[in-house]
Amino acid sequence: MTLNDSFSPLIGQPQAIELLTQTVIQNRIAPAYLFVGSSGIGRSLAARCFIEFLFCHGSQKSLNPQQVRHRIQARNHPDLLWVEPTYLHQGKRFSVSEAEEAGIKRRSRPQIRLEQIREIGQFLSRPPLEASRLIVVLEQAETMAEAAANGLLKTLEEPGKATLILIAPGVDSLLSTLVSRCAKIPFYRLDEQAVAQVLKEQGQQEILSHPEIIAMSQGSPGEAMVCWQQLQAMSPEFLASVKQPPQTVYDALNLAKEISKTLDTEAQIWLIDYLQHCYWQQQQKTDLINPLFLQQLEKARQSLLRFVQPRLVWECTFLSFCQT
Repeated sequence: MTLNDSFSPLIGQPQAIELLTQTVIQNRIAPAYLFVGSSGIGRSLAARCFIEFLFCHGSQKSLNPQQVRHRIQARNHPDLLWVEPTYLHQGKRFSVSEAEEAGIKRRSRPQIRLEQIREIGQFLSRPPLEASRLIVVLEQAETMAEAAANGLLKTLEEPGKATLILIAPGVDSLLSTLVSRCAKIPFYRLDEQAVAQVLKEQGQQEILSHPEIIAMSQGSPGEAMVCWQQLQAMSPEFLASVKQPPQTVYDALNLAKEISKTLDTEAQIWLIDYLQHCYWQQQQKTDLINPLFLQQLEKARQSLLRFVQPRLVWECTFLSFCQT
């Protein structure tokens, strides 16, 4: 297994590739890593590439690289545990994709729960079966509740023959005690050429003809694809209605009702990003958009993140538009 084979899918992150490969080549693998950077720029992909390189390069057994890659991608390798934030519905945990497939209405944001941290402890209690060590990946580690984070701290103190990979947007999104026990691997936003390359390889080149999506993604091809999916899920008529600030109380209340009824919380948070971008562009071209609208939308975002009732959030926001 060569470096080019393992990390060939990862674009635009040469520093991360160099740091990760050298730890394996020099046999200085840390007990824990923190992959830091914005979403959609290759952190999870880098984790898969690193695990593939580590399993094939560090194993004493003769392994089929293609088989290892397939099992890692399918997340069914016996020495790999991939942990994602979950929703709790009727006493059962659902990942984001499972909740979407089951049609579960999501009233709050997903999180990594204490029960999942306990499962990590159980997974690490046994020796590796095929690879040189066990690997645990915690995606969106910033979603850990305080009890879960404290539980993970105990695991990081004595990981045994294992390596944990935490994926988070920044060091300030985790407990400092967790950060101090991890080797930090920085990831950076991609330039326009790299973004275009990723989108073309993913068969999403159509997004390149929508400059507003590229601008919103800010160097994150993954975010560009998420934005495109959100945009495609909304009708042109709906988008046209929300892009124009309501002028009357009646319009404000009706629009707030439609948004809260039509979109789940995640889609509403994305809509705020979209409206902020649209309003900012309009503000640059004309004086018809009040700059205070952007501030009021940011307040709405923070309220939604704190799980305030969405319809109330939008009613207050749009009514403030009318008063402004």
